[in-house]
Amino acid sequence: MGLFESLRRLPPIIAIAASALLAACAPRPESAPPAAVAVQEQRAPVTILISIDGFRADYLQRGLTPTLSRLAADGVSASMIPSFPSKTFPNHWTLVTGYVPDHHGITANAFNDPARPEAKDRFTMAVTDPFFWNAKEPLWVSAEKAGIRSAAMFWPGSAVAWGGTLKPRGYGRSDGGTRPADWQAFDQNVSPIQRVNAIIDWLRRPAAIRPRLLFLYFDEVDTAGHDSGPDGKDVPDALADVDRDVAALLDGLAALGQPANLVIVADHGMAETRGSRTIALDKLLSPEDYVLDEAGPYATFIPKPGRKDALEAKLLRPHPHMQCWRKAQIPARFDYGTNPRIPPYLCLAETGWQILATMPEEHRTGGNHGYDNMAPEMRALFIASGPAFRRGITLPDFPNTAIAPLMRRVIGLPQDPAMDGTLAPVDAALAH
Repeated sequence: MGLFESLRRLPPIIAIAASALLAACAPRPESAPPAAVAVQEQRAPVTILISIDGFRADYLQRGLTPTLSRLAADGVSASMIPSFPSKTFPNHWTLVTGYVPDHHGITANAFNDPARPEAKDRFTMAVTDPFFWNAKEPLWVSAEKAGIRSAAMFWPGSAVAWGGTLKPRGYGRSDGGTRPADWQAFDQNVSPIQRVNAIIDWLRRPAAIRPRLLFLYFDEVDTAGHDSGPDGKDVPDALADVDRDVAALLDGLAALGQPANLVIVADHGMAETRGSRTIALDKLLSPEDYVLDEAGPYATFIPKPGRKDALEAKLLRPHPHMQCWRKAQIPARFDYGTNPRIPPYLCLAETGWQILATMPEEHRTGGNHGYDNMAPEMRALFIASGPAFRRGITLPDFPNTAIAPLMRRVIGLPQDPAMDGTLAPVDAALAH
Protein backbone atom coordinates (compact mmCIF):
# COMPACT_ATOMS: atom_id res chain seq x y z
CA MET A 1 0.00 0.00 0.00
CA GLY A 2 1.41 3.40 -0.98
CA LEU A 3 1.82 6.32 1.41
CA PHE A 4 -1.02 8.40 -0.09
CA GLU A 5 -3.34 5.33 -0.15
CA SER A 6 -2.59 4.87 3.56
CA LEU A 7 -3.52 8.51 4.23
CA ARG A 8 -6.92 7.95 2.63
CA ARG A 9 -7.63 5.18 5.16
CA LEU A 10 -6.88 7.45 8.17
CA PRO A 11 -9.63 9.43 9.95
CA PRO A 12 -10.07 12.83 8.13
CA ILE A 13 -8.64 15.08 10.88
CA ILE A 14 -5.53 12.89 11.23
CA ALA A 15 -5.11 12.73 7.46
CA ILE A 16 -5.15 16.53 7.18
CA ALA A 17 -2.51 16.90 9.91
CA ALA A 18 -0.31 14.28 8.38
CA SER A 19 -0.54 15.91 4.94
CA ALA A 20 0.45 19.28 6.41
CA LEU A 21 3.45 17.71 8.12
CA LEU A 22 4.62 16.08 4.93
CA ALA A 23 4.22 19.32 3.01
CA ALA A 24 6.34 21.16 5.56
CA CYS A 25 9.09 18.56 5.31
CA ALA A 26 9.12 18.38 1.51
CA PRO A 27 12.15 20.00 -0.19
CA ARG A 28 11.47 23.33 -1.96
CA PRO A 29 12.58 23.88 -5.54
CA GLU A 30 15.76 25.99 -5.80
CA SER A 31 13.91 28.69 -7.75
CA ALA A 32 11.04 29.14 -5.29
CA PRO A 33 11.14 32.62 -3.65
CA PRO A 34 10.97 32.72 0.18
CA ALA A 35 7.38 33.49 1.15
CA ALA A 36 8.42 35.93 3.94
CA VAL A 37 10.41 38.36 1.76
CA ALA A 38 8.62 41.75 1.60
CA VAL A 39 8.92 44.09 -1.35
CA GLN A 40 10.78 47.27 -0.22
CA GLU A 41 8.69 50.41 -0.49
CA GLN A 42 9.69 52.82 -3.24
CA ARG A 43 10.06 56.10 -1.34
CA ALA A 44 9.98 59.62 -2.72
CA PRO A 45 12.85 61.87 -1.56
CA VAL A 46 12.47 63.78 1.69
CA THR A 47 14.22 67.09 2.37
CA ILE A 48 16.31 67.63 5.51
CA LEU A 49 17.75 71.00 6.58
CA ILE A 50 20.62 70.40 9.01
CA SER A 51 22.28 73.12 11.09
CA ILE A 52 25.73 72.57 12.57
CA ASP A 53 25.92 75.58 14.86
CA GLY A 54 29.21 77.48 14.66
CA PHE A 55 30.69 75.40 11.79
CA ARG A 56 33.01 77.93 10.19
CA ALA A 57 33.27 77.48 6.42
CA ASP A 58 36.98 76.70 6.43
CA TYR A 59 36.60 73.94 9.04
CA LEU A 60 35.72 71.73 6.07
CA GLN A 61 39.35 72.00 4.87
CA ARG A 62 40.88 70.58 8.05
CA GLY A 63 40.73 66.93 6.98
CA LEU A 64 38.63 65.92 9.99
CA THR A 65 35.23 65.55 8.33
CA PRO A 66 35.37 62.83 5.64
CA THR A 67 31.60 62.41 5.42
CA LEU A 68 30.86 66.12 5.07
CA SER A 69 33.79 66.55 2.69
CA ARG A 70 32.48 63.74 0.49
CA LEU A 71 29.00 65.25 0.43
CA ALA A 72 30.54 68.61 -0.54
CA ALA A 73 32.69 67.09 -3.28
CA ASP A 74 29.82 65.05 -4.71
CA GLY A 75 27.22 67.82 -4.36
CA VAL A 76 27.24 71.59 -4.00
CA SER A 77 29.28 73.63 -1.52
CA ALA A 78 29.94 77.26 -0.72
CA SER A 79 31.10 79.67 1.94
CA MET A 80 27.91 81.33 3.18
CA ILE A 81 27.59 84.88 4.55
CA PRO A 82 25.50 85.14 7.72
CA SER A 83 23.15 88.01 8.41
CA PHE A 84 24.04 90.70 10.93
CA PRO A 85 24.29 90.22 13.82
CA SER A 86 26.16 86.96 13.31
CA LYS A 87 24.43 85.35 16.29
CA THR A 88 22.61 82.03 16.67
CA PHE A 89 18.92 82.85 16.97
CA PRO A 90 18.80 85.75 14.49
CA ASN A 91 20.48 83.63 11.83
CA HIS A 92 18.51 80.45 12.41
CA TRP A 93 15.34 82.47 11.94
CA THR A 94 16.77 84.03 8.78
CA LEU A 95 17.58 80.57 7.40
CA VAL A 96 13.93 79.46 7.65
CA THR A 97 12.18 82.75 6.79
CA GLY A 98 14.40 84.36 4.13
CA TYR A 99 14.33 87.71 5.96
CA VAL A 100 17.18 89.53 7.71
CA PRO A 101 16.91 89.94 11.51
CA ASP A 102 15.96 93.60 11.19
CA HIS A 103 12.82 92.47 9.35
CA HIS A 104 11.90 89.14 10.97
CA GLY A 105 12.20 90.54 14.50
CA ILE A 106 14.62 88.12 16.19
CA THR A 107 17.19 90.89 16.31
CA ALA A 108 19.55 89.35 18.89
CA ASN A 109 19.86 86.38 21.22
CA ALA A 110 18.41 88.61 23.94
CA PHE A 111 16.38 91.81 23.70
CA ASN A 112 13.36 93.73 24.95
CA ASP A 113 10.45 94.84 22.83
CA PRO A 114 9.37 98.44 23.57
CA ALA A 115 5.83 97.12 23.98
CA ARG A 116 7.09 94.90 26.81
CA PRO A 117 9.96 96.81 28.40
CA GLU A 118 10.02 95.08 31.78
CA ALA A 119 12.92 92.80 32.62
CA LYS A 120 10.59 89.84 33.17
CA ASP A 121 9.44 90.14 29.54
CA ARG A 122 12.92 90.03 28.02
CA PHE A 123 13.40 87.71 25.07
CA THR A 124 16.03 85.00 25.60
CA MET A 125 16.88 81.82 23.74
CA ALA A 126 14.45 79.92 25.99
CA VAL A 127 11.40 82.04 25.12
CA THR A 128 8.64 80.47 23.00
CA ASP A 129 6.02 83.22 23.33
CA PRO A 130 4.71 83.67 19.75
CA PHE A 131 4.60 87.46 20.32
CA PHE A 132 8.32 87.63 19.61
CA TRP A 133 8.33 85.30 16.57
CA ASN A 134 5.16 86.11 14.64
CA ALA A 135 6.51 88.76 12.25
CA LYS A 136 7.62 86.33 9.52
CA GLU A 137 6.46 82.82 8.69
CA PRO A 138 9.00 79.95 8.95
CA LEU A 139 9.32 77.17 6.39
CA TRP A 140 7.56 74.51 8.45
CA VAL A 141 4.45 76.67 8.78
CA SER A 142 4.38 77.32 5.03
CA ALA A 143 4.83 73.59 4.46
CA GLU A 144 2.08 72.56 6.88
CA LYS A 145 -0.33 75.02 5.25
CA ALA A 146 0.46 73.39 1.89
CA GLY A 147 -0.15 69.88 3.23
CA ILE A 148 3.55 68.98 3.49
CA ARG A 149 4.11 67.26 6.82
CA SER A 150 7.14 68.59 8.70
CA ALA A 151 9.20 67.54 11.72
CA ALA A 152 11.84 69.50 13.65
CA MET A 153 14.51 68.22 15.98
CA PHE A 154 15.57 71.25 18.05
CA TRP A 155 15.63 73.94 15.35
CA PRO A 156 15.46 77.35 17.14
CA GLY A 157 11.88 78.60 17.05
CA SER A 158 10.32 75.25 16.10
CA ALA A 159 8.70 74.85 19.53
CA VAL A 160 6.76 78.11 18.99
CA ALA A 161 3.05 77.97 18.09
CA TRP A 162 3.66 80.40 15.25
CA GLY A 163 0.78 82.80 14.67
CA GLY A 164 -0.75 82.03 18.05
CA THR A 165 -0.78 83.85 21.37
CA LEU A 166 0.52 82.86 24.77
CA LYS A 167 -2.31 81.68 27.00
CA PRO A 168 -2.64 83.80 30.17
CA ARG A 169 -1.74 81.69 33.19
CA GLY A 170 -1.38 78.76 30.80
CA TYR A 171 2.07 77.61 32.00
CA GLY A 172 3.60 78.16 28.57
CA ARG A 173 0.68 76.91 26.50
CA SER A 174 -0.53 78.88 23.47
CA ASP A 175 -3.89 79.55 21.88
CA GLY A 176 -3.89 78.79 18.18
CA GLY A 177 -0.79 78.88 16.03
CA THR A 178 1.07 76.26 13.98
CA ARG A 179 4.05 74.09 14.84
CA PRO A 180 5.65 71.31 12.82
CA ALA A 181 3.51 68.16 12.91
CA ASP A 182 6.31 66.62 15.02
CA TRP A 183 8.80 68.60 17.08
CA GLN A 184 11.09 68.39 20.08
CA ALA A 185 12.02 71.35 22.28
CA PHE A 186 15.76 71.88 22.70
CA ASP A 187 17.48 69.96 25.48
CA GLN A 188 21.26 69.75 25.41
CA ASN A 189 21.08 66.50 27.38
CA VAL A 190 19.68 64.78 24.29
CA SER A 191 22.80 63.48 22.56
CA PRO A 192 23.55 64.06 18.87
CA ILE A 193 23.00 60.40 18.04
CA GLN A 194 19.64 60.47 19.81
CA ARG A 195 18.71 63.42 17.62
CA VAL A 196 19.69 61.44 14.52
CA ASN A 197 17.71 58.45 15.76
CA ALA A 198 14.63 60.65 16.17
CA ILE A 199 14.85 61.68 12.51
CA ILE A 200 15.16 58.04 11.42
CA ASP A 201 12.29 56.98 13.70
CA TRP A 202 10.04 59.64 12.17
CA LEU A 203 10.92 58.30 8.72
CA ARG A 204 10.04 54.72 9.71
CA ARG A 205 6.39 55.68 10.01
CA PRO A 206 3.67 54.74 7.51
CA ALA A 207 3.56 57.10 4.56
CA ALA A 208 0.40 58.86 5.77
CA ILE A 209 2.12 60.23 8.88
CA ARG A 210 5.71 60.37 7.65
CA PRO A 211 7.33 63.83 7.42
CA ARG A 212 8.54 65.05 4.05
CA LEU A 213 10.39 68.12 5.38
CA LEU A 214 12.68 67.72 8.39
CA PHE A 215 14.95 69.97 10.46
CA LEU A 216 17.92 68.84 12.57
CA TYR A 217 20.22 70.86 14.84
CA PHE A 218 23.67 70.08 16.29
CA ASP A 219 25.42 72.39 18.78
CA GLU A 220 28.69 70.66 19.71
CA VAL A 221 30.94 72.53 17.23
CA ASP A 222 29.75 75.92 18.48
CA THR A 223 30.27 74.89 22.11
CA ALA A 224 33.82 73.72 21.36
CA GLY A 225 34.63 76.94 19.49
CA HIS A 226 33.47 79.09 22.40
CA ASP A 227 35.39 77.02 24.94
CA SER A 228 38.83 76.98 23.32
CA GLY A 229 38.63 79.10 20.17
CA PRO A 230 38.42 77.98 16.53
CA ASP A 231 42.01 76.72 16.61
CA GLY A 232 41.78 75.31 20.12
CA LYS A 233 41.99 71.79 21.48
CA ASP A 234 38.22 71.12 21.59
CA VAL A 235 37.28 71.83 17.98
CA PRO A 236 38.98 68.84 16.25
CA ASP A 237 37.08 66.32 18.37
CA ALA A 238 33.80 68.20 17.86
CA LEU A 239 34.31 68.22 14.08
CA ALA A 240 35.04 64.50 14.03
CA ASP A 241 32.02 63.82 16.25
CA VAL A 242 29.53 65.76 14.16
CA ASP A 243 30.89 64.12 11.01
CA ARG A 244 30.12 60.72 12.55
CA ASP A 245 26.64 61.97 13.45
CA VAL A 246 25.99 62.90 9.83
CA ALA A 247 27.39 59.52 8.72
CA ALA A 248 24.96 57.80 11.10
CA LEU A 249 22.10 59.76 9.52
CA LEU A 250 23.19 58.66 6.05
CA ASP A 251 23.42 55.04 7.20
CA GLY A 252 19.94 55.22 8.68
CA LEU A 253 18.52 56.70 5.49
CA ALA A 254 20.21 53.98 3.41
CA ALA A 255 18.84 51.22 5.65
CA LEU A 256 15.33 52.58 5.07
CA GLY A 257 15.88 52.94 1.35
CA GLN A 258 14.99 56.60 1.87
CA PRO A 259 16.40 59.05 -0.70
CA ALA A 260 16.94 62.52 0.69
CA ASN A 261 17.87 66.03 -0.33
CA LEU A 262 20.23 67.29 2.37
CA VAL A 263 20.94 70.99 2.91
CA ILE A 264 23.65 71.34 5.57
CA VAL A 265 24.31 74.83 6.91
CA ALA A 266 25.77 76.79 9.81
CA ASP A 267 24.41 79.95 11.34
CA HIS A 268 27.79 81.70 11.62
CA GLY A 269 31.51 81.06 12.00
CA MET A 270 33.83 81.65 14.95
CA ALA A 271 36.69 84.04 15.77
CA GLU A 272 39.40 83.68 18.39
CA THR A 273 39.08 85.95 21.42
CA ARG A 274 41.52 86.72 24.22
CA GLY A 275 41.01 88.46 27.51
CA SER A 276 43.71 90.95 26.58
CA ARG A 277 41.66 92.01 23.54
CA THR A 278 38.91 93.63 25.57
CA ILE A 279 37.39 97.11 25.29
CA ALA A 280 36.43 97.86 28.90
CA LEU A 281 33.47 100.23 29.04
CA ASP A 282 34.18 101.40 32.57
CA LYS A 283 37.32 103.07 31.20
CA LEU A 284 35.37 104.98 28.52
CA LEU A 285 31.87 105.76 29.80
CA SER A 286 30.12 106.87 32.96
CA PRO A 287 27.74 104.22 34.37
CA GLU A 288 25.17 106.91 35.24
CA ASP A 289 24.78 107.66 31.50
CA TYR A 290 23.54 104.34 30.10
CA VAL A 291 22.11 100.86 30.43
CA LEU A 292 24.19 98.18 28.71
CA ASP A 293 21.71 95.99 26.82
CA GLU A 294 24.15 93.54 25.22
CA ALA A 295 27.91 93.05 25.35
CA GLY A 296 30.48 90.97 23.49
CA PRO A 297 31.54 91.26 19.84
CA TYR A 298 29.02 94.08 19.65
CA ALA A 299 27.35 96.12 22.36
CA THR A 300 24.05 97.98 22.47
CA PHE A 301 23.17 100.87 24.77
CA ILE A 302 20.10 102.65 26.10
CA PRO A 303 20.69 106.15 27.52
CA LYS A 304 19.35 106.77 30.99
CA PRO A 305 16.73 109.54 31.27
CA GLY A 306 18.29 112.93 30.61
CA ARG A 307 21.72 111.44 29.81
CA LYS A 308 21.52 111.09 26.01
CA ASP A 309 23.86 113.99 25.20
CA ALA A 310 26.38 112.95 27.85
CA LEU A 311 26.42 109.37 26.51
CA GLU A 312 26.78 110.47 22.89
CA ALA A 313 29.67 112.80 23.73
CA LYS A 314 31.74 109.86 24.94
CA LEU A 315 30.34 106.97 22.92
CA LEU A 316 30.36 108.45 19.41
CA ARG A 317 33.93 109.72 19.45
CA PRO A 318 36.60 107.52 17.75
CA HIS A 319 37.75 104.49 19.77
CA PRO A 320 40.51 101.95 19.11
CA HIS A 321 39.18 98.55 17.95
CA MET A 322 35.50 99.50 17.79
CA GLN A 323 33.05 101.71 15.90
CA CYS A 324 29.88 103.16 17.37
CA TRP A 325 26.75 104.55 15.72
CA ARG A 326 23.34 105.92 16.51
CA LYS A 327 20.78 103.34 15.47
CA ALA A 328 19.65 105.38 12.45
CA GLN A 329 23.27 105.72 11.25
CA ILE A 330 24.31 102.06 11.30
CA PRO A 331 25.87 101.43 7.85
CA ALA A 332 23.30 100.27 5.30
CA ARG A 333 25.29 97.18 4.38
CA PHE A 334 24.37 95.61 7.74
CA ASP A 335 20.60 95.77 6.94
CA TYR A 336 20.12 96.52 10.61
CA GLY A 337 18.68 99.45 12.51
CA THR A 338 14.99 99.96 11.69
CA ASN A 339 13.41 97.42 14.04
CA PRO A 340 12.04 98.90 17.29
CA ARG A 341 13.67 96.05 19.23
CA ILE A 342 17.15 97.35 18.42
CA PRO A 343 18.46 99.74 21.12
CA PRO A 344 19.37 103.36 20.25
CA TYR A 345 23.17 102.84 20.02
CA LEU A 346 25.35 100.07 18.60
CA CYS A 347 29.10 99.57 18.90
CA LEU A 348 30.85 96.88 16.86
CA ALA A 349 34.24 95.52 17.90
CA GLU A 350 37.07 94.70 15.54
CA THR A 351 37.01 90.96 14.82
CA GLY A 352 38.64 89.13 17.73
CA TRP A 353 38.02 91.94 20.22
CA GLN A 354 35.14 92.12 22.70
CA ILE A 355 33.25 94.99 24.32
CA LEU A 356 32.66 94.22 28.01
CA ALA A 357 31.61 96.19 31.07
CA THR A 358 35.01 95.67 32.72
CA MET A 359 38.34 94.06 31.94
CA PRO A 360 38.15 90.30 32.62
CA GLU A 361 40.25 89.01 35.47
CA GLU A 362 41.36 85.95 33.49
CA HIS A 363 42.99 86.55 30.10
CA ARG A 364 41.93 83.24 28.58
CA THR A 365 41.68 82.30 24.90
CA GLY A 366 38.24 81.37 23.61
CA GLY A 367 35.97 82.07 20.69
CA ASN A 368 32.95 84.17 19.81
CA HIS A 369 30.73 85.38 16.98
CA GLY A 370 28.53 88.38 16.39
CA TYR A 371 31.15 90.37 14.46
CA ASP A 372 30.85 92.05 11.07
CA ASN A 373 29.01 89.45 8.99
CA MET A 374 31.41 90.04 6.09
CA ALA A 375 34.45 89.03 8.17
CA PRO A 376 36.03 85.79 6.84
CA GLU A 377 35.90 84.28 10.33
CA MET A 378 32.09 84.59 10.32
CA ARG A 379 31.64 82.64 7.07
CA ALA A 380 29.38 79.60 7.51
CA LEU A 381 29.16 76.10 6.06
CA PHE A 382 26.89 75.28 3.12
CA ILE A 383 26.52 71.85 1.50
CA ALA A 384 23.66 70.53 -0.63
CA SER A 385 23.45 66.91 -1.74
CA GLY A 386 20.73 64.72 -3.20
CA PRO A 387 18.66 64.20 -6.32
CA ALA A 388 17.50 67.84 -6.41
CA PHE A 389 21.06 69.15 -6.69
CA ARG A 390 23.88 69.18 -9.20
CA ARG A 391 27.12 67.37 -8.50
CA GLY A 392 30.63 68.74 -8.04
CA ILE A 393 29.63 72.43 -7.92
CA THR A 394 31.21 75.19 -5.82
CA LEU A 395 29.15 78.37 -5.64
CA PRO A 396 30.46 81.88 -5.04
CA ASP A 397 29.88 83.22 -1.52
CA PHE A 398 26.21 84.06 -1.01
CA PRO A 399 23.99 85.49 1.77
CA ASN A 400 22.08 83.07 3.97
CA THR A 401 18.79 84.75 3.06
CA ALA A 402 18.92 82.51 -0.05
CA ILE A 403 18.41 79.30 1.96
CA ALA A 404 14.65 79.71 2.46
CA PRO A 405 14.04 80.34 -1.26
CA LEU A 406 16.18 77.29 -2.08
CA MET A 407 14.25 75.11 0.34
CA ARG A 408 10.94 76.36 -1.03
CA ARG A 409 11.97 75.40 -4.55
CA VAL A 410 13.10 71.92 -3.51
CA ILE A 411 9.89 71.09 -1.61
CA GLY A 412 7.60 72.70 -4.18
CA LEU A 413 6.41 75.81 -2.38
CA PRO A 414 5.89 79.09 -4.27
CA GLN A 415 8.40 81.85 -3.62
CA ASP A 416 7.58 84.81 -1.39
CA PRO A 417 8.44 87.92 -3.44
CA ALA A 418 8.60 90.03 -0.27
CA MET A 419 11.54 88.07 1.12
CA ASP A 420 14.93 89.71 1.51
CA GLY A 421 16.46 86.60 -0.04
CA THR A 422 16.06 85.32 -3.59
CA LEU A 423 16.84 82.08 -5.38
CA ALA A 424 19.30 83.76 -7.75
CA PRO A 425 22.52 83.19 -5.72
CA VAL A 426 21.84 79.43 -5.40
CA ASP A 427 19.93 78.68 -8.59
CA ALA A 428 23.04 77.06 -10.10
CA ALA A 429 22.93 74.44 -7.33
CA LEU A 430 19.69 72.96 -8.64
CA ALA A 431 19.48 70.01 -11.02
CA HIS A 432 16.82 71.64 -13.20
